[in-house]
Amino acid sequence: MAAGAVVGAWMLVLSLWGTVMGDQNITARIGKPVVLNCKGAPKKPPQQLEWKLNTGRTEAWKVLSPQGDPWDSVARVLPNGSLLLPAVGIQDEGTFRCRATSRSGKETKSNYRVRVYQIPGKPEIVDPASELMAGVPNKVGTCVSEGGYPAGTLNWLLDGKTLIPDGKGVSVKEETKRHPKTGLFTLHSELMVTPARGGALHPTFSCSFTPGLPRRRALHTAPIQLRVWSERRGGEGPNVDAVPLKEVQLVVEPEGGAVAPGGTVTLTCEAPAQPPPQIHWIKDKQARRGRLQALWKGRGWKP
Repeated sequence: MAAGAVVGAWMLVLSLWGTVMGDQNITARIGKPVVLNCKGAPKKPPQQLEWKLNTGRTEAWKVLSPQGDPWDSVARVLPNGSLLLPAVGIQDEGTFRCRATSRSGKETKSNYRVRVYQIPGKPEIVDPASELMAGVPNKVGTCVSEGGYPAGTLNWLLDGKTLIPDGKGVSVKEETKRHPKTGLFTLHSELMVTPARGGALHPTFSCSFTPGLPRRRALHTAPIQLRVWSERRGGEGPNVDAVPLKEVQLVVEPEGGAVAPGGTVTLTCEAPAQPPPQIHWIKDKQARRGRLQALWKGRGWKP
């Protein structure tokens, strides 16, 4: 590559990132270029300077100089003494040091600690519940974040407030996986809650991803609103919802209900509810609050 082309590349990178000088911590997005300035280096060749780097690509300190060839297109010293990383990656995280000697013999050192990041896609709640039951553990859903670095964290929110797992009413099961080739992380967070009896009927849940590096804003899922059922469906009082009429069935045995005088007719009220509902029977327009017979559909429950 011609010297003019190299200088042109450096000028482009510098216009994007600015000049980095002194002892600094550098944070760069994966795939972007980074220029590290060698403080005290003469502006024009010949230059007395040496770059040393210890990163995920090296087993020990590696030395680069202006006279050396580009190192596997990973890093190279520019004509003004700065070090160019054309497309920084996870393996470039580490320490970079430059030692420059001016024409007057003064020695200057520059130290950098480079870290990289990748913003994942917006997190999503997969397999969300359609409803919750008060007083028993319920799975709300699983929050998933893919393609981030560093791993970061997932947090659940209830009505806009962070949920703190306590192992009782709120529990979270987390899993972190790392892609074997890209090194990027996928996070899973499964939320279980036990709604309080008499609590909110329509709680709203959401999930947020907090990056592993500071000063990066959190990413939020779309909220989901769920309905909480009481164990007393169809009854009275707080946190009570009726079983839809189309889901309640009356089974008559024998079929048709025709029997001889003195015979027996069995009426079975089937309602798909858990826990089993309280059954109210009406004869000749008068309510009879007794549990004559009730079966919970699918479980064969009897009072």
